[in-house]
Amino acid sequence: KLFFTDYGNAAKVERCDMDGMNRTWIVDSKIEQPTALALDLINKYVYWVDIYLDSVEVVDYQGRKRHTVIKGRQIRHLCGLTVFENYLYTFNSDNLSILRINRYNETDVQALARLDNAKEIRVYQKRTQTAVRSHACEVDPYGMPGGCSHICLLSSSYKARTCRCRTGFILGSDGRSCK
Repeated sequence: KLFFTDYGNAAKVERCDMDGMNRTWIVDSKIEQPTALALDLINKYVYWVDIYLDSVEVVDYQGRKRHTVIKGRQIRHLCGLTVFENYLYTFNSDNLSILRINRYNETDVQALARLDNAKEIRVYQKRTQTAVRSHACEVDPYGMPGGCSHICLLSSSYKARTCRCRTGFILGSDGRSCK
């Protein structure tokens, strides 16, 4: 799945399949300017920062179990968000600090360090990576991902895929080659 935010005409948090199909709103009320978004892949939760409401909120992948993690002036001007273990990590662009927020205890907020001009933050740790099973976009014997000549996108499950072409090309009738 692909998760993303939009605060155009109607603010929302959405999800879709990796090929863009099955687009679904998972949050579309009591939301103004959702910006940064992070996933808890193990527990299947979506966290986001709303910079207008000065809040960090969470829902499950279906948009249920919504609650506010933290709200208020102390988290104003946040950009970037990532999850690792019991904490959310984010960057405060106003005072240039990396913040660690306990996602189960809103009073446990700590500034860890200062950085100039950061806009995004990520945690890279083996435990944050889920094990990859075989999938429909694996490279075939001819070196083509999922048998696609250009781009292979996972579809509704790891067993299904959609082929796409780079700009300037059109997908052939076989659904795999680009012309």
